[in-house]
Amino acid sequence: MLNELLSAWPILIALMVTGVFAGILAGLLGVGGGIVIVPVLYFLLQFFDVSPTSAIEIAVATSLAIIVPTAISSIRAHYFKGNVDLPILKWWSGFILVFAVIGSLLITYVNGESLTLMFGVIAVCVSLNLLFRASAPSLFSELPSKLWQGVMASLTGLLSVMIGIGGGTLGVPLLTSFNVKTHRAVGTAAAFGLVIALPAVITLLLVGQAPTDAPFGNFGLVNVPAFLAMVPLTVMFAPVGARIGATLDQAQLKRVFAVALLITGSRMLYQVASL
Repeated sequence: MLNELLSAWPILIALMVTGVFAGILAGLLGVGGGIVIVPVLYFLLQFFDVSPTSAIEIAVATSLAIIVPTAISSIRAHYFKGNVDLPILKWWSGFILVFAVIGSLLITYVNGESLTLMFGVIAVCVSLNLLFRASAPSLFSELPSKLWQGVMASLTGLLSVMIGIGGGTLGVPLLTSFNVKTHRAVGTAAAFGLVIALPAVITLLLVGQAPTDAPFGNFGLVNVPAFLAMVPLTVMFAPVGARIGATLDQAQLKRVFAVALLITGSRMLYQVASL
């Protein structure tokens, strides 16, 4: 028993460190922390003899559960700084919610390797776009029609849920491409994260089943010990990230976001290639 507890300490420390970084990134970039949480859980779970296919499913579901309280903390910090665009949030939320539920249902049917590949491809594409265009002007002068905004919101909800991330990974580059200021895009995307994660987690808890090789503490597809280890730290450090973000200019924010995405996305693609 003592040996088992001692062997678990490195895992606990890794989860806690991940919680700190995920919280800071959630506040800094409006991403909900999933771009850190998903790959870390994906690799840690495999130390417990969980298959890569099961690991990505558990990592995605657990990440979405962690995003809920993290996003609430991040939203509060950004709202008080005036960085949440309420008209955009109101229009996009309905589309995001519906397609978040659809995406969470698809998770139970899509192959785990496909989810891993999807995460890597989306992360790398978005990161390269932001990295090479960090100081470039917006592609468009204003947001498109309400119809096209609905399409963008639907894709943001669907794809974000399926790879276990908040609204920032897709929401921030989309909004900034249409001349929404980066700080405002980050704050609004933080709110997207809550609209994405909350219905998705409820759906997964109702319909998701724990894989046969799931580790100790799984409730459906959500790993409760990982959730409990990380949530206090993500919630605590999300406002810290928001304060840091307020001191950086838009080009710096985009570069930080791009580097974080590029590292995590590349690592996931490497894992798929080695399977």
